[in-house]
Amino acid sequence: MWEAYIKGFKAYLQLERSMSDNTIDAYLHDVHLLFCFIGEKNQGLPVENIALSHLQHFLEHINELELSAGTQARVLSGVKSFFRYLLLEQVIELDPTSLLEAPKLKRALPVFLSIEEIDQLFAAIDHSTPEGQRNRAMMETLYSCGLRVSELINLKLSHLYLDIGFVRIIGKGDKERLVPIGGTAVKQIKLYQEFVRPKIKIKLGSEDVLFLGRRGKGLSRVMVFLILKDLTAKAGIEKNIHPHVLRHSFATHLVEAGADLRAVQEMLGHKSITTTEIYTHLDRGFLRSTLEKYHPRFGK
Repeated sequence: MWEAYIKGFKAYLQLERSMSDNTIDAYLHDVHLLFCFIGEKNQGLPVENIALSHLQHFLEHINELELSAGTQARVLSGVKSFFRYLLLEQVIELDPTSLLEAPKLKRALPVFLSIEEIDQLFAAIDHSTPEGQRNRAMMETLYSCGLRVSELINLKLSHLYLDIGFVRIIGKGDKERLVPIGGTAVKQIKLYQEFVRPKIKIKLGSEDVLFLGRRGKGLSRVMVFLILKDLTAKAGIEKNIHPHVLRHSFATHLVEAGADLRAVQEMLGHKSITTTEIYTHLDRGFLRSTLEKYHPRFGK
């Protein structure tokens, strides 16, 4: 019956949770790991009979595989979602994962670029080519709006409200949010729309996609990654740069300038404020000056 429950779990994630394909694939992979472990160690024990002890042994098993703490936590998250689904469907009466403890994670500080490095990166773009003008518009949009790369490549012409300085973003779980877009990014998008995009022979189904490749279709995540890698090398920046670094830089620069954390959370599309709090990795001098400015009794 495992297979039937896993199939139902997939439908639940797609239809009721509206999760992205990547997240669904990850969750199904996590459950498959458990399924294989139970089949090998517990002779294919029915899912209804899985107890806390079986899951504890499973966690020991994936720890022995030398997976990182982050990967182990991700696997546990997928397994917990599976059992919550089984509880919802009344397949089980008690959730055996409720007392299961996740491995402790060290929250790594994200890599980000300084404002000077951002300028350096954009200055390395060759504006004399159509691809260069498109790349400048893409990078400005990533940094101006703090987008995920998936949000960038799925950005639609019909989602642009450049006259009022906003773009409509479809984020994780198909959740929509309106994000302000800066004047520089607006200027570069309009240049791309006026001089580059009209010269591309657009493939059927890609008419509303903003950023297009030479073949008239939307760009892949990998393509954006390679474009940024090439720019990083040309700019002489030695950090390990990927598209998410521009999102990290966007958030970091806002928080360092004193932006409200809730506003940053809204713009990034974070479900929880705790995810946004990672960007408060500010130097002690900034923290002290903030206290001196805003705390009524500091220094008295």
